[in-house]
Amino acid sequence: MASTSDIRKGLCIRYNNDIYKIIEFLHVKPGKGPAFVRTKLKSVSNGKVLDNTFSAGHKIEDVRVETRSYQYLYADGETYHFMNTDDYNQITLQESTLDAPGLLKEGEVVTILFNTEDNMPLSVDMPASVILEVTYAEPGVKGNTATNATKPAKVETGAEVNVPLFINEGDKIKVDTASGSYMERVKD
Repeated sequence: MASTSDIRKGLCIRYNNDIYKIIEFLHVKPGKGPAFVRTKLKSVSNGKVLDNTFSAGHKIEDVRVETRSYQYLYADGETYHFMNTDDYNQITLQESTLDAPGLLKEGEVVTILFNTEDNMPLSVDMPASVILEVTYAEPGVKGNTATNATKPAKVETGAEVNVPLFINEGDKIKVDTASGSYMERVKD
């Protein structure tokens, strides 16, 4: 058993007969009244996100997890295929276990969390950012680039990302996987 002082981003806990992963937390110590921890929990079984508040010192049941590196192979509808980089075993996961499936490029190495009790995959942690090639973007209008204007662009994985007006087809861009937003243009 753990307490609220052990709460951190990425911790998996058992709550309401399901396993949740903490994706955000904030320790709040108001001037009047007891301290509490405001959390955002994501269910690893169905992907639903809920907000919850734990009072300070509340006991939570943590789930022991193990991380393993896997390489993304391909998608078959809603099923995603991964290969273990150590022993080459393959597993399939449903789209709901992935945080940003639209930004997953074939050959990308991800970290998969496994429950140590039953060896079930819980969630997929992508790298902080990915580099993708822009396959389609409207041309930018000259003189329009002084502002923070953006336009939608399609990347090689099929996802749509809002990019600045100076980005063209064929450019490589760095995309933040947590928010799905443009970070910077990458030079070859």
